[in-house]
Amino acid sequence: MPPAAGQFAPAPASPPIGLIDHWCLTRLSRALWGAPVRVELWNGMIATLGDAPPVATVFIKDRPTLMRLLVRPALAFGEAYVADRLRVDGDLVEMLAGVNHALAGRPYQHPWTGASGASASDARENVHVHYDLGNDFYALWLDGSMTYTCAYFERDDATLEEAQRVKLDYVCRKLRLRPGETVIEAGCGWGALARHMARHYGVTVRAFNISQAQLAYARERTAREGLADRVTFVDADYRAIDGECDAFVSVGMLEHVGHDHYPLLGTVMNRVLHPDHGRGLVHFIGRNAPMEFNPWIARHIFPGAYAPALSEVMPDVFEAHNFSVLDVENLRRHYATTLRHWLDRFESHVTEIRGRFDDAFVRTWRLYLASAQACFTSGDLQLFQIVFDRPASDRMPPTRQGLYGAGGDGRV
Repeated sequence: MPPAAGQFAPAPASPPIGLIDHWCLTRLSRALWGAPVRVELWNGMIATLGDAPPVATVFIKDRPTLMRLLVRPALAFGEAYVADRLRVDGDLVEMLAGVNHALAGRPYQHPWTGASGASASDARENVHVHYDLGNDFYALWLDGSMTYTCAYFERDDATLEEAQRVKLDYVCRKLRLRPGETVIEAGCGWGALARHMARHYGVTVRAFNISQAQLAYARERTAREGLADRVTFVDADYRAIDGECDAFVSVGMLEHVGHDHYPLLGTVMNRVLHPDHGRGLVHFIGRNAPMEFNPWIARHIFPGAYAPALSEVMPDVFEAHNFSVLDVENLRRHYATTLRHWLDRFESHVTEIRGRFDDAFVRTWRLYLASAQACFTSGDLQLFQIVFDRPASDRMPPTRQGLYGAGGDGRV
């Protein structure tokens, strides 16, 4: 049971504690009861939010911050952490995961905040905010291929570079790519998957993106590696995709589409996929049930983003076009491990990153990476890969045997 008001106690020799502070801390403790967290206020008042030993202490430095935490906790916590009005001493990831566990399963009315999706012009601005921070910044903590999506760890001791190569190959095997085929990729990042498909599976790729920094990097590196005749990068988003392809792939782009635009994405996929043997893979961050996206992430990290439940994606993207869904896999634990690697690398370059930006930027990105790791660890976020094809197609194998182990049937 959450503690009664009388169980809170001021630190020795602390100033008198006001009734407002006492009431706010009582409410906060009841809302988060079960989290392994110790809370200390600026005036010395202390509360422990569960029976388990705390993994961190949260220092709240002023009354306005405490009160905001009761109104919009996720947004208020993030903004206060970045502004240094709130400090966390201890394990930030474990603390956030513990809060997620404490809140799991509690009733929540979903207000659809930020779920509708952006226009084409707004989408460019949203992408610019996050992805055009500088390729040198991302190179500090991503792997050498500049892959900014969930890796696949076949072994606990695999390096990030190994796990990202395995992930790229895993996607290709799921698609059963064959030499000479054509592939359309929607949202290609820095081009790692497009290059991998062309180099190792002998396919021709058209990859779409609207980040100018990523496109410049992808084109330069692809030309340097001698793959420009097989990979074309197009400055456009999913709405402008045209032509025909044997396979459609989207890794980490659906989160930016928005619920209102799922019918359009499904229409584009249906239009470009070969009518007989077209197949595809869509890889995205999701939820177990429809729920508001973290408002701090949506405002300060990924403007306009939304992580959908399967029930929100299936009707408009797949069912409306009679696609056969062949496989749905959840890789959330792999994403938790990926984020642990990213956060460790980020922390190892904090001095350099702070020099390029400032302290607030460092705290923003530390909290983003830590909270994402905590969400995948606790099961608050999922990572879905959906494989689909045309209903009459028999190109996909009857078992999963060919998915596991290096080198699929189509690798050249």
